Amino acid sequence: MLERKQFGKRLAEFQALQFRLADMVTELVAARQLVRMAATKLDAGHADAPTYCAMAKRFATDVGFKVCDEALQLYGGNGYIKEYPMERYVRDTRVHRILEGTNEIMRLIISRRVLADGATEL
Repeated sequence: MLERKQFGKRLAEFQALQFRLADMVTELVAARQLVRMAATKLDAGHADAPTYCAMAKRFATDVGFKVCDEALQLYGGNGYIKEYPMERYVRDTRVHRILEGTNEIMRLIISRRVLADGATEL
């Protein structure tokens, strides 16, 4: 955003893109926090650790892909060139939504726990 220009201005000067960047960073921080919470529960042996791990996996991989997709828009055509890491990030984040259980399976794990516990324990 600091290098690319459009209409004679750096992309970083456009308020709409600044807002997009702020949302991307906020979502990444939220995903990291959920992953840390799930890891803490897993390390402590909490009974709800599998549910939190499913939530963390689902959320972090969806957010990761969304952020990479948004960043690809900001990179423009350079995002597809192998010399830039963006191409690999998009590919890697997409596959992580499938590996270790698809995100649809993670949603089943979460919803079954919520339905079994009446949504009061999470």
